[in-house]
Amino acid sequence: MWHFFPGKYMPSYQVNRALTQAHYGGGEFAEIIEVAGNIDPDNRETFNLEWLKKGDEVYSWAEAYEKNKNFVSARRTYLRAFNYLRTAEFFMNLKDERKITTYLKARQAFIRAIKYFEEQPLQIEVPFENSFLPGYLFKPNVVKNPPVMIMFGGLDSLAEELYFGIGQHLNERGIALLAMDGPGQGAALRLNHIYSRYDYNVAGTTVLDWVINNLKNDVDINRVGISGVSMGGYMAARCAAFEPRFKVCMIFGAVWSYYSVWEGRNGKHPLAEIVQHIMDANSYKAVLEKLKGFTLENGVAEKISMPTFIMHGGGDKQNFVDHAITLEKHLTCEHKMKIVPDGESGSQHCQVDNFMPTLDMYDWIAEKIHA
Repeated sequence: MWHFFPGKYMPSYQVNRALTQAHYGGGEFAEIIEVAGNIDPDNRETFNLEWLKKGDEVYSWAEAYEKNKNFVSARRTYLRAFNYLRTAEFFMNLKDERKITTYLKARQAFIRAIKYFEEQPLQIEVPFENSFLPGYLFKPNVVKNPPVMIMFGGLDSLAEELYFGIGQHLNERGIALLAMDGPGQGAALRLNHIYSRYDYNVAGTTVLDWVINNLKNDVDINRVGISGVSMGGYMAARCAAFEPRFKVCMIFGAVWSYYSVWEGRNGKHPLAEIVQHIMDANSYKAVLEKLKGFTLENGVAEKISMPTFIMHGGGDKQNFVDHAITLEKHLTCEHKMKIVPDGESGSQHCQVDNFMPTLDMYDWIAEKIHA
């Protein structure tokens, strides 16, 4: 992976993340490099401030376009503003008073953008635990009742972010994307205070039932798949294991045991505060105890019955490639695995350094879900 900040993995990873999403409308190369050039990688506040400053600036441009009824320009500009503000919120301390307001502004930027999509996405709310899980249905143009992939993001993902790349690649292949904020994610966590859980299949089945009962005029309810990215690789596999009605499973970054990911880290890790928050844990020790349940061991993986694709980077420094190799060995269903060799472009965590190697994954999923 190219390091904008030599020797500084995490802030460089976030720059790569924004650059890759820029290819799909989630940024502009020159703006991203400008922001990165003003960041001191050893000073987290400069990371927060520079992304926030650019997000606010671009948001104001989007408002001006919208006011002047230049709606195509407004759409494109709101999408960039969303992603810059999302990045700004990412490393803000939980006690930072800017965190929730930045998140709300990012989300509002996305909602304002989708008003001007050619195929306007549906905002949905799936009842869950006396509250609801929010999401978006992105449908392909001029396709009646397409198959649909339900998708959960990762530890740090927002449902809106799944549009950039993932949603577009699926839509191009005639597949709708139902991007969800599941327990411990996005608005479900920040606004509805729904925390993560090891039995993610409860949320997966709830969303599937909601699709079958409420979207029969929008999608093919007999062709519904499950997918997840990063930590969502565990979630998708868990949902698939306990819900045989899913037609396909797409694991975009495998997780065999999320406990094993974190047991070698400590409370000073850049993402430790985030994982503690999503787990509603009052200490790092308590996080580790809760994470023991987040595993595909003890026969869980063997329960997956539908065609399954595993995508992983050989140089993944967050969820090591051994997770994918171990999972593949335990699958008894029809499956395919692609590992981008370490050192090649796209070999990092969830191909954030190059999405192009993931094209095989989308082609395979399209073949199976359309069958």
